[in-house]
Amino acid sequence: MARGKAISVKIPTQRVIDALTQSLNKLELDFVSQEAKEAKYQEAYKAWQTELANYAIAHFSKAENIRTNYRSWNKTLNVDFDIVGSDSNFPAEPEKDFDTIHKHEYNNQKEEIGNAIRILKMTDEETVSTSTYQAVARYL
Repeated sequence: MARGKAISVKIPTQRVIDALTQSLNKLELDFVSQEAKEAKYQEAYKAWQTELANYAIAHFSKAENIRTNYRSWNKTLNVDFDIVGSDSNFPAEPEKDFDTIHKHEYNNQKEEIGNAIRILKMTDEETVSTSTYQAVARYL
């Protein structure tokens, strides 16, 4: 297999610094806002569980493989069953529309992006080489 010629791209240093700064701002915003987004997701998830229970009760006549477990010591009856078959009205499970960023991951990314910005600000070069760009590209 023949190797193609290596691509050499020169990107203005200031443009890379600006892009990294935007990435850093987005990272910080995502990290700060994830607690509120998680609370909103958990609220939607609990509502879905209630909706799912109501669906199961309404469609109990379709239940198969009914299992019961009665605990006489605390007067608890556990009923487990399967409802087979698809229904267009089946409640849809909520999906997370965000990625969870753990504190250590956030700190590492913030430090690496900050270091890259500081190093690029110290350079006298007007453009960034392909190898340098490749090193910071995952943050852009």
